[in-house]
This record gives sequence, structure tokens and C-alpha cells, in this order.
Amino acid sequence: MVINMPIYTKAGLPAGEILRKEKIQILEELEGKNHFEGSELLQVAILNLMPLKEDTELQLLRKLGVSGKSIKITFVNVMSYVSKNTAPDHMKRFYSTFEDIKDKYFDGLIITGAPVEQMRFEDVIYWDELTKIMNWSEKHAKSTLHICWGAQAGLYYHYGIDKHLMNNKMFGVFNHKIDDKNSKIMFGFSDGFKAPHSRHTTVYKKDIEKVPELEIVAESDKAGVFIVEDSAKNQLFVTGHLEYAADTLDKEYKRDLSKGLKIEMPENYYMDNNPEEGPIFSWKDNGDRIYSNWINYYVGK
Repeated sequence: MVINMPIYTKAGLPAGEILRKEKIQILEELEGKNHFEGSELLQVAILNLMPLKEDTELQLLRKLGVSGKSIKITFVNVMSYVSKNTAPDHMKRFYSTFEDIKDKYFDGLIITGAPVEQMRFEDVIYWDELTKIMNWSEKHAKSTLHICWGAQAGLYYHYGIDKHLMNNKMFGVFNHKIDDKNSKIMFGFSDGFKAPHSRHTTVYKKDIEKVPELEIVAESDKAGVFIVEDSAKNQLFVTGHLEYAADTLDKEYKRDLSKGLKIEMPENYYMDNNPEEGPIFSWKDNGDRIYSNWINYYVGK
């Protein structure tokens, strides 16, 4: 049985109150406190590029909160783009800039996805700033976890692997198989698990296989490559969203419908394939395990 240890965040973070009600220990960070009840306090930075910052904060803290480790969280934002969906006061109060952290060292770094995947990487307004952070991460973070567009950006920056536009959005929950059962990120998995995807672009398996440093850990017949690892650099690239809450795809679907956008119903998601019946949270335990494995075998090793 895993004993939940506390997550330290800046005082007053809105997600904290929600997570406390879910019995996840969220404590206000204490400056200069490096240990909690004799347990090592891990330092994890989260570069949050998602538009709905508070939703992503909640999702990631929920996953990190079941790792059994004490973790101090530092949320980071880019300075070259101002979020339109999150209050400036929230960003000022709870986020650090790269300038604030560039001389620090972290046990783990998470680089989230972003809704810019249909643009060329170089056309993204904060691309130069992001490349500085990814370069910095190689010496300032023990392990880096890249998510969705963040995974595509990392593969492109570090290894020259480009993304490709798909004819239709990859949207839904898909079955995956394990290619590398020796990878620590797959500890506790049997062959076959579900994970959600929400993206318009993909990376090609054949391009990844050309890079000797990279190993494909898991993939889906429908959704393609899912987890890629460079064990030497302790980097992980995850093309889907195991951190998503049960209703995240539902919100995305209804948002796009309300805007009159062309969007298909997320696959393998709603009970009886009926949005009125609500979603099936089929990936929750898989997400808990993946994030717990990352913290325990990559970040806290």
C-alpha cells in the first residue's frame, strides 16, 4: 500500500483545496525546508504551456500526489507569451520565470503540451525561449518528462524528429502495447493498457527508429508511438495525456462543438458511445502508475 506524502505548493494555490478534499496531501511550501519527516523532498518544476493553467495544475498534482514521495512543485511559465485564459494575478502569484530558476537544479521537469501543434515549431512565439529551457534541462534536471506537443517539441529539438499533420484529429482513448518491458516507466504493467490522446499531429515510428539513442517503449495500432525513452539522458516523451481527468475530453469535444468546429466524437470514451451517458475513466490507474514510476524510478532514484 502506497502512503501518500505531501506535495508542497505556493500558499493559496486553488488546486490545493480541491486536492485536499480528495485526500491528497497538499501543503504550503516552507522556504528553506528540505525534508519532511525525514523523507527526501524532491524538487519538480512544471513548465505549464497549456491554455487552461489551473486545470493542468490540478491534473498533474493529482498524479504526482499518489507517488509516495514528498515533492516541492515549482510552476514555470514562458515570458515571451502572455496567457489569455489565466488571470495575470494567478500567474504572478504562483509561477516562476526561467530567469528565476535558471541557476537551480531539479530532480524532475515536466514540459506540458500546448495548442500550437499545427504550427511549425519555429513559428511558435515562445520557441526560442523553450529551446533555451530544453537545453538547460539536460544539466539542470535529473529527468525530463515531455507531454503531447511537449514530447513532439522535445523530439524535434533534441533529435531532429519532425511532427506530421494528420488528416483527422487523434481524439479518444486507445489501446496500447508495450514494446520495451524492461523500461522502468512500465513497471507494474502487463501488456496492454488504455490512454487518451488529443492531437492533430504525430511522429513517425520509422523516424524514431533511426535514432540509436531512442527506444520506443509503448505504442498503439491506432494512435501510433506513445512513449519514447532516452535512458542515457533520462528523458521520456509521452505523446498522449495520461494526466487527463475523466471529463477533459468531454470538455474539449463540447467546446469545439459550441464553436462550430469540425470535430468527431472521442473514440472509446463515452459509455455506449453516447455523450449523454458520460465518459468511462478507463485510464486512471494507468496514469497513476506511469507518474508514480517516473517519480520513483527516474526522479527520485
